[in-house]
Amino acid sequence: MSTQRAVSRRPSGSPFKLVAPKPIEVFAIGDRVTHDRYGLGRVITVEPDIAVGVDFGAQKIRIVSPYSQMTKL
Repeated sequence: MSTQRAVSRRPSGSPFKLVAPKPIEVFAIGDRVTHDRYGLGRVITVEPDIAVGVDFGAQKIRIVSPYSQMTKL
């Protein structure tokens, strides 16, 4: 009779591994931006570390930090 060893099928790496957060982007008045939902726009107001106001042409929207769907062009 032969004995078989159980094979460990654990994934490599820890599920508790810490990942550094992405830095929050800084915007200035006049910056051109693109937003996943609203499209192209221009920054018209800035509340540091809180929100930015963006003019998308047809509408003006206040977008709150961390601006995950918006990028600077």
